[in-house]
Order: sequence, then C-alpha cells, then structure tokens
Amino acid sequence: MLLLLALVACRQRESVNFPPVDTGVKLTATNLPIVWIEVGGRDIDRYRRIDARMKIIDNGRGALNYADMVAHPGQRIDYVGHIALRYRGNSTYNDSPKKPYSFHTLDGTLKYGSKKKVKILGMGMDDNWALLAPYADKSMMRDLLSFELMRPWMEFTPRGRYCEVFLDGTYYGVYILCELVSKGKYRLDLHKPGTRGDALTGDYMLEVDCNDEVTYTSRYHPVSSSGVPYKDKNILMQYKFPDHDKLDKGQLAYIQGRINQMEAALASPDYRDPATGYRRFIDVGSFIDYQLITELGHNVDGYRLSGKFYKRCDGVDGRFKMALWDTNLAYGNSKNCEGWRTDTWIYQSNDVLYGANEVYLVPFWWYRLNSDPDYVAALKARWAQMRESNLSEERIMATIDSLVTELTSHGAEARNSQAWPTWGKYVWPNYYIAKDFDDEVAYLKRWIHERLAWMDEQLGFRF
Repeated sequence: MLLLLALVACRQRESVNFPPVDTGVKLTATNLPIVWIEVGGRDIDRYRRIDARMKIIDNGRGALNYADMVAHPGQRIDYVGHIALRYRGNSTYNDSPKKPYSFHTLDGTLKYGSKKKVKILGMGMDDNWALLAPYADKSMMRDLLSFELMRPWMEFTPRGRYCEVFLDGTYYGVYILCELVSKGKYRLDLHKPGTRGDALTGDYMLEVDCNDEVTYTSRYHPVSSSGVPYKDKNILMQYKFPDHDKLDKGQLAYIQGRINQMEAALASPDYRDPATGYRRFIDVGSFIDYQLITELGHNVDGYRLSGKFYKRCDGVDGRFKMALWDTNLAYGNSKNCEGWRTDTWIYQSNDVLYGANEVYLVPFWWYRLNSDPDYVAALKARWAQMRESNLSEERIMATIDSLVTELTSHGAEARNSQAWPTWGKYVWPNYYIAKDFDDEVAYLKRWIHERLAWMDEQLGFRF
C-alpha cells in the first residue's frame, strides 16, 4: 500500500516526473487545499493512465490546512483513494515544464477497480477531473476568471479550486483542481444517443481543435476578414461524447450530417432566413455568450482550439450550443498573432493567423454570424445586459481581487514562484514580462480596463 506521508521535511528521492526547479520548497500551513499524489517513482504517461493514490486535505474555507498531519491530527480528509492518472493538455503540456494532469477517481486499483463518482472540494459528484497547471499564465487566474464571469450566463462553466500539490513528497506548486466540460449529472447532463428515431439525434459533443485525435473535416474552409476562403486550411472537429470509437456507423453518419446541415445553412445565401437559415441549427444565445467572453479576453485560442459545442436530441433541443474552456492565453497574455491587442476582434484574426503560418484558423461560422445584422443587434443587447451586472468593471476587478487574496494570503503564490521561478523572464508566449506577481495583476487589470472601453465603443454601450 502506498503511504501518504505527512512530513514534507522527509523529502523522497527526486522524481523523474518533471520536477520543479526548486524541489526543496517547504509548506507548513496554507489556506488552500493540499493534494498529495503518490506514484511510487513510476513515470506518469501522457496517454496511458497509471495507478496512483491521492489524498486531499481541506479543513474548509477560512481554515488553514497543515502539511504535517502528525503535528496536526484530525484534519478533514476531503478525498482519499486510488486514481487513474495521466498528463493532459496540448500546448500546456508541450510548452510548459509544469505539467497538467487528468485523473479518474476509482473504487480500487486501476487494474481491479472501476470509476467511482465522488464529490471533491465542494464540486458535484463525478469521476473525471483535471489538475490544471498555470505556468504561461503567471497570474494563475485567467481560466478561473473566465469561468466565474460566465457562470450566470452559460448552461455550464467548470468550477475549480486552487490547491497546492505534492507528488511523491515533492512540492509541485499551485494547481487548479477543476471540473471538465464533460457528460455528467452536475456538468453537461448529456445522455448516450440511441440507434434509431429521435434517440439517434442526441446527445453529442464535439470540439473544434487540432488533429491529435480522430477528427471530422468540415466541408468548408476558414475565411479571411473579407470572406475569401483559405482553401489550404481546414476546420477539424474531434468527437468528445461519445468518443469516436464508441459511435456506431449510424450515429457517426448522423452527427456528421447534422454538422453538414448547420454549415450549409450558414454558407447559404439565405442564411438569415428564420425558417431555413442557421437559426434552425444553433442556439444563437449560446453562441453570443461564447463570443462575448472569447472577445473580452481576446483569446488567441478562441473559436479555433478547444471550441466545444454540443447538441441534445431533437425532441429536447436539437440546436448546437457552445461551452467555455481554455482561456489561459487570454487577457493580453500572448504575443503570438497579436493576442496582446485590446482593439481588434479575435473572430477576424484569420488574416494574422494565416500570415503567421498557423495551422488552425477560426471557423467561417463566426464571420457569417457577424455578417447578420440581427445577430449583431442581439450581441449588442446581450453585452449591455452583461455590463450592467457581473461584467461591470467593478465586479470584474472584485473577482480578480478575490482570487489574488486566495493566492497570496498565506503564501501559496510565493511558494509556487519559488518552485517555478519565472518573474522577469520570458515564458512562451507571454507578451508582458512582469517583474513580480503584483506587477502581473496590475497589467491584467490595465488590459481589461482598456479592452472593456474598446468593446463598449464598438458595441454601443454607455452606462
């Protein structure tokens, strides 16, 4: 049995699993939950899950958590048990030394157990979780900020909690233990599609993304800012639910056909027709909400990567809806493809992306939608509604301040920076090279202030 040791001072041998720069960081007490993972020195893999043990200490918000469980007995164990662990992510894995993880909670070992739905850190019961590893996002806030801002508006946005992670006794820093955009009673309540009739029409989830999984290639190409197709570029969609290998021929033919119908309606000269146009196939409000948060962050990965969309069976609601994920390079955090700018629309970024030899461009969907005056009018109305509530500058800054307090009140950010020293250094693809955490937060606030002002002017909003 793998032991979850309490005393950090008794550090185990250095792991092969991408250890931090400083492996000797000490943690005595923290306001954040403490996550202990033990793999017994075995290599963690990117694609194949390995058996691991996890223990989470969480004495509740407002209370401290202690690494020394001998000196501080009786602490609350939020979760303890086996997990099926692997690395996750694309650029967050390939371009960051601090690796993110995916894990399933199990009722036994990986070999003999099965997935077990559990509550973790106050989040709804599920068996599929992520440990995000903020590194290029030196504020460690951009994903959680976006999720919190959009929670009142979208059907589902993931919840996440900051935590401090130990792997085989070594301190690995601040992570975000997070829900995924996935099937689940407390996430997107999707149901396995059937094989005939209305059951065949849903439920499904796909993702506009890269070609690291089985993909469906759109019949249409991305377009320039003037609507001219880039015929040497394709739009690729991954199958997220059900997985590609769990779709039978009929289900595969159905969902591909529905995508073709949606895109044909958007490409049609009559795309604005309420009876025959795109509104038959997409939930306009959901697409607007996704566009507004993507544009607020000027997210260089928006639309074209991690672009999750889903539909239920036609008898419930057969229109495609959008879901939010992956905003760590938003809010001025990327020098690539003019991600730092506050004065352009990211949905019109294909000219810049193409010129930079990017492989994946924004689908033509967004060009067509924003060519519809009725869609734009609804977009402006929704922006005004959001700006008068939780997207007011005051509330956005208050959300940032709350996240700052979580990260700094008992030294978590300082410990993370000791383990992964990046201040004053370029980390791909940062635009602003902050000298310290306070400087990074100040930059984030300045950038959002300028972005809000520009979007207000473009969308005709006045307080």
